[in-house]
Amino acid sequence: MFIMGVDPGTAITGYGLVKYNGSRYSLVECGCIRTSPDTPMSERLHTIYRELTGIIGQYQPEQFAVEELFFNKNARTALAVGHARGVAMLAASSSGLPVFEYTPLQVKQAVTGFGRAAKEQVQYMVKTILALPEAPNPDDVADALAVAICHGQLYSWVRKLQ
Repeated sequence: MFIMGVDPGTAITGYGLVKYNGSRYSLVECGCIRTSPDTPMSERLHTIYRELTGIIGQYQPEQFAVEELFFNKNARTALAVGHARGVAMLAASSSGLPVFEYTPLQVKQAVTGFGRAAKEQVQYMVKTILALPEAPNPDDVADALAVAICHGQLYSWVRKLQ
């Protein structure tokens, strides 16, 4: 299974592409899309959409996993992240990919075994699972890879139950 994971944000959208075969993961590509806070929101969202559709077109993943929006004390931040999340889902859907959504709790549980794990624990486990020489940076990239890993585990588990 070839999975693209995304951690959406308007300043930084992390993405990660991993291949999952049975119980083994391998990194294909990862990175982030950055937009400037000085740029109008509509242009920032268009940049995210354009970059994600380009990545999807280049690598042709089979499935797309995105982190669900968690409650944020700052409503303005939550709204902006929601916009980026919607654009990411649109890019995947427009490209014909099935979209799967996971909560931060599900992602952390799948990757670390503990739903309240710290960012450093998630980064460490992503590094370990993908056999990387160092933890992915920034956090958004590690989170996107964690979303992809989570999808591989949960999707495979559900398919076994069917």
